[in-house]
Amino acid sequence: MPRKPKKPCGHPGCPALTDNRYCDEHSKIYENKRGSAAERGYDSRWRKARTRFLKIHPFCVSCKAEGKIAKATVVDHIVPHRGDELLFWDENNWQPLCKRCHDRKTRTRDQHQEYTY
Repeated sequence: MPRKPKKPCGHPGCPALTDNRYCDEHSKIYENKRGSAAERGYDSRWRKARTRFLKIHPFCVSCKAEGKIAKATVVDHIVPHRGDELLFWDENNWQPLCKRCHDRKTRTRDQHQEYTY
């Protein structure tokens, strides 16, 4: 059975080909810096706050700005918290987004900022 072709490492400027998101060298760097979801604060307390926030704010603000209506499924940190607990829990820094808009924002605006955990 044919195998999927390898793809370039996701680290900017790295020419290595890999089956994963990052080559062996860079996967160690990103895994160590980022930590698990629970280590980054996305625990049961966050899940309760997220559920409450989405009940109050059920529609994607990005889609609304484009004249569309879409159900929000993600609570996005407008300014990435990067481990800052005060910024993480600041509801003024939260916005409701659909997954599509959240993925687009993360890919275009948040991706290349360094993690400071």
